[in-house]
Amino acid sequence: MSIENVREYFSQFNLDNRVVEHSDIGDTVTHAAQILGCEEKQIVKSMTFIIHEKPVLVALAGDAKVDNKKFKNEFQSRPKMIPFEEVEKLVGHVPGAVTPFAVNKDVRVYLDVSLKRFNTVYTAGGSLNSTIMLSIDELEKYASPVDWVDVAKGWIINE
Repeated sequence: MSIENVREYFSQFNLDNRVVEHSDIGDTVTHAAQILGCEEKQIVKSMTFIIHEKPVLVALAGDAKVDNKKFKNEFQSRPKMIPFEEVEKLVGHVPGAVTPFAVNKDVRVYLDVSLKRFNTVYTAGGSLNSTIMLSIDELEKYASPVDWVDVAKGWIINE
């Protein structure tokens, strides 16, 4: 189960207590934000794509959407989502529980600049009812992204 993988991953940093299980976290960014008492834009959306036949995870702010033109310019590929039924096999987490931590070894992780405007964000914790609260510096440190990218639209800078 991927929540155990996420806990194990964070245990090497003595942060496994950051993975919090909730009785119900919800099935949308809006519902999760209500339960966590944060703004929707602070919920990290971990979106998964196939780029040049490899799995890629892009973490975006909750109020951001992928901009097809920016994405294509960044990755020299149009955004092709991993099919729902293949996400767990290719990434290591089930849809709705995808987090940029404890992913399969061949998954390249990127963080979108839409996240940089926050001090604190919440990611999924590897199960449908778990979360992890992190600072942006911690997100960057523990997600070990390939790079920061600018592939989103719909979010407002300076908020």
